[in-house]
Amino acid sequence: MKTFRLLSLCVALGTAFGAPVRAQSLVELYESARSYDASYQSARSQYEATLAKADQARAAILPSANLNLGLSRSTQDVTPDIGPASNRSYGTESATLSASQPLYRPANLLGYKQGLKQLDLAQAQLASADQDLIVRVSQAYFDVLTAQDNLAVVQAQKTAVSEQLASAQRNFEVGTATITDTREAQARFDLVIAQEIAAENDLRVKKIALDQLVGKVDAQPRALAQPPVLPELTPADVGAWVAQSETAHPMIRQAQIGLEVAQLETRKAEAGHKPTLDLSASYSVINNLDGSSSAGVGSRVNAGSVNLSFNLPLFAGFSIQNRIRETLALEDKARNDLETSRRAVAQGTRSAYFGVISGLGQVRALEAAQASSQSALDANKLGYEVGVRINIDVLNSQTQLFDTKAKLAKARYDVLLGSLKLRQASGTLSAQDLQGINALLMK
Repeated sequence: MKTFRLLSLCVALGTAFGAPVRAQSLVELYESARSYDASYQSARSQYEATLAKADQARAAILPSANLNLGLSRSTQDVTPDIGPASNRSYGTESATLSASQPLYRPANLLGYKQGLKQLDLAQAQLASADQDLIVRVSQAYFDVLTAQDNLAVVQAQKTAVSEQLASAQRNFEVGTATITDTREAQARFDLVIAQEIAAENDLRVKKIALDQLVGKVDAQPRALAQPPVLPELTPADVGAWVAQSETAHPMIRQAQIGLEVAQLETRKAEAGHKPTLDLSASYSVINNLDGSSSAGVGSRVNAGSVNLSFNLPLFAGFSIQNRIRETLALEDKARNDLETSRRAVAQGTRSAYFGVISGLGQVRALEAAQASSQSALDANKLGYEVGVRINIDVLNSQTQLFDTKAKLAKARYDVLLGSLKLRQASGTLSAQDLQGINALLMK
C-alpha cells in the first residue's frame, strides 16, 4: 500500500510538471499484473507448495539413516548390613548408526505415483489461474477503452448539440424558427451534460479498477488503431474448438488427474492385503567408563546387526475391505466429475464460439448503421436549413449517430475479448494470444 501511494505521488508530480504518462499495451499491463495480482501469486505459491509435497511422497521409497549419541553418568552407594559401605560412580558413552531401506512396500510406491499426479494437477491449476488473469486484465483494459470512447462520443455530441442550440437561437431571433426549437435543443443539451458527468465518473472507476489489477498508477491503455480490422475467427468450426478443449482445458485435465489419483488410491487400499519387506542395519559402540553396575572395570562393546523384516497382514477387522469399498466409491465419483467437466467445458466452448460469431455480425451491422446514420444526419441538417425538417429531427439524428458509434466501439472490444474467452473456454488461451490484439493497437 505504501508503494502504491508512492507511485501515486510520483505520477501526480510528473503530471504537474507536464510529463506525459506513456500509454501501455495489453501485453505490458498483463506482465505487470502477473507480478502484482494477489490471486495469481496465491496460485503460484500453491504450485510451489505442491512441488515440495511431491518430493515428500518420494521419501517413502528412499532409504533413511539415523545417528544416535548418548552420554550418562551414574553413582552407586552400597550400605551392607555387615561390613563397610562403598561408593562408586561410572559413566557410559554410546553411539548408534542405523539405516533402513524398504524393499517391497507397494503402498509407498503408489503414494509416490500419486505425488507425481499431484504435481500435474498443480500445473493445470496454475495454467487455469494464468488464463483467468489474462481475461481479467483484458476485461479491465477494454473497459477503460470503452469508457474513454463513451466519454469522447458524449463530448462530441455535446459539441454538436451546442451548435444546434446556437443555430436555433439565431433562427428564433431572426424570426425563422419558433421558441420550441430552442427549448428542444436546450433540453437535449442539458441531457448531454448529465451524460457527460456520468461518463467521466464511469471512466474514473474503470481506471481505478485497472490500476488496482496491474499495480500501476494512472495506467493508460493504447487505443485501437483506426480503422480497426478485426481478425476472422479460425478455425471457423465449433466442433474443432470443442475437440481442442477435450485435451487442453485445465478443468478437464484436473478432473482426469483426479480420477487417476482415485484409481491409485484404490490400488493402495488393495495393497493392504500384501506383505511388506524391509532391510535394516545398525552399528553401535558402547564405552563403559570406570566399569558398570555389574563390573568394576571399564569396557568397550562394538555391536553390529543386519535385519530383514517380513510382515504379512492376516486380519485387520475388515478395515482393509471397507477401505477398498470406500475408494471404489470415490473412484466412481471422480469418474462422474470428469464427465461433468467435459460437458460443462463443451457447452461453455460452444457458447463462447457463437458469441464471437454473433459479435462479428453485430460489428458489420453497426458499421453499416453508422454510415446510414451519418447520411440521415446530413440529410436532416440540409432539410432543416431549407425548412423541410424541424430542429427535433436533427437532434434525433445526432443522438442516433452517436449512440451507434458508441455501440460499434463496444461491439469491437467485445469481439476481441470474446475471442480470448473462447480460447479460455477451449483451454488453449496463452499469453501469446495477446500479441495478436497488440498488433491492432496504436503504436
